[in-house]
Amino acid sequence: MLIYSTLALGLGFLMDLIIGDPQGWPHLVRLMGRIIGWLEGLLYPLANKSLSGALLVVMTLMICTVVPGALLYAAFWISPRLFFILEALLCWQLLAIKSLRVESGQVYAALMENDIGKARKAAAMIVGRDTEGLDEAGVTRATVETVAENTCDGVVGPIFYIMLGGAPLGCLYKAVNTMDSMIGYKNARYEEFGSFAAKLDDVLNFIPSRLAALLMIGAVWLGRGDSKNALDIWRRDRFNHASPNSAQTEAVAAGAMGVRLGGNAYYSGKLHEKPYIGDDVRPVQAADIGHSHQLLYVTAIFMLVLALMVRGIMYGTI
Repeated sequence: MLIYSTLALGLGFLMDLIIGDPQGWPHLVRLMGRIIGWLEGLLYPLANKSLSGALLVVMTLMICTVVPGALLYAAFWISPRLFFILEALLCWQLLAIKSLRVESGQVYAALMENDIGKARKAAAMIVGRDTEGLDEAGVTRATVETVAENTCDGVVGPIFYIMLGGAPLGCLYKAVNTMDSMIGYKNARYEEFGSFAAKLDDVLNFIPSRLAALLMIGAVWLGRGDSKNALDIWRRDRFNHASPNSAQTEAVAAGAMGVRLGGNAYYSGKLHEKPYIGDDVRPVQAADIGHSHQLLYVTAIFMLVLALMVRGIMYGTI
């Protein structure tokens, strides 16, 4: 089973690079989102918001981990080839390399057309902050931050957990990540209800975020970029974010490019004061979105190679 699972990870990775997330196709993460939304409607009316939020997390993880695990187990006993196909399909949908590049690339294309309105709309599809008032530099900065952060959430994190426990553990990670993106906000509605999901996301991303940062520094070095500054800024600014994990890769990207990321931003019309990440060596430019894509792809390949090496060691010890 370990060999088939490892081969499935490799195939799923290639499928994500080539196919990505075609519009209109069924997608596992969107299904997770619907499950979370349904459970929220069921549990949010309960008086104890912390308890109901914790129940949502437990029930979501039971559905999103046990169900794919049972399907894969049954598939293996029917036919190892069926298991391989199903595992590869799940691995493909747990990754987001091409979709992250394509969606952020739409921001870059709009900026190249000097259409700031179109760029703001494209950025709004992938960033959490308000984009209506952002200028070209603000749109670019938000997009680079999103690509850097999601290099962990959409690539390194899923591969890390697939490496350890196959697609079921990858599904668990992605379910937590999706819950955090839906209910992990510190606002009037979700401060208590989403607190457990947010904290669990911080725990699960603790190792992957730091691993992603180190691999990204390696990507900078391979591309003959300023890996020393990337390392220095990572050491200095990796905690300049409300989340203990989000600034890890953002700091590397800022240091590698010699730009300043972070800073104050508006969310749902409310100003959030945030520290800066990196030094303002030069102004951020639209081309930096392309630089973030290079870091994304090389970091993803590094993580796949690492996962295959670890799986080889695991197989050798059986």
